[in-house]
Amino acid sequence: MKSQIDPDILEKWLQGWSLSREFPPPVKYRSGFKVEVGQPTQKARYVFPALTADLIKLSGTIDTPWVFLKACAPPKELMKAFPSKWILQPQGYFMTCFHPMNFRQGRLQSHYHFELKQYNSTFLITIVSDKGELASSGRVVLVDDLAVFDRISTTIDHQRKGLATQLMKELEKIALSNGITKNILVATDEGRQLYQSLGWDPYSYYSSVVIPLKD
Repeated sequence: MKSQIDPDILEKWLQGWSLSREFPPPVKYRSGFKVEVGQPTQKARYVFPALTADLIKLSGTIDTPWVFLKACAPPKELMKAFPSKWILQPQGYFMTCFHPMNFRQGRLQSHYHFELKQYNSTFLITIVSDKGELASSGRVVLVDDLAVFDRISTTIDHQRKGLATQLMKELEKIALSNGITKNILVATDEGRQLYQSLGWDPYSYYSSVVIPLKD
């Protein structure tokens, strides 16, 4: 796994992430990027393609809670380089799939159905049960030649039924119908196993730190 990511790919992913969540677009900040998120527990995020000198310097100048620093580098490297006020967050991983995904035979169970919505360049697919319950949802955002997959989730009561796989299949169809075969996402430890089973490859670490609000 790499300790950095191509800055162009990172910028496209961050554009897609911002569009998916309807946040302001990223702006360049020294060797990385900044997004003004404006949420109570995430005011802003700085995202860097590697652990750069600019990022290390920035980590010493911020004292405001809920400003996240993120880098495509192993978490141990961040913690060694940053002041102790920063708290490591759950580990993420950039993953890519630059070929059609690997799907086993299977289809959506008869008591579920897909629903599709679109906003800006984001496509939202939900899986809904015949009782009207939201079972699974996910988004794909088309940014130039890249498909950014985001917010893939399945509710607890509907897990272990293959819904996430069927959801990914439908999202991929949207990318392919627009001539896009390059896919990227950020996975958690739990989600990483699913994506690898579908043919995704780990690309780089995506490590995050924050200064939480003190009691």
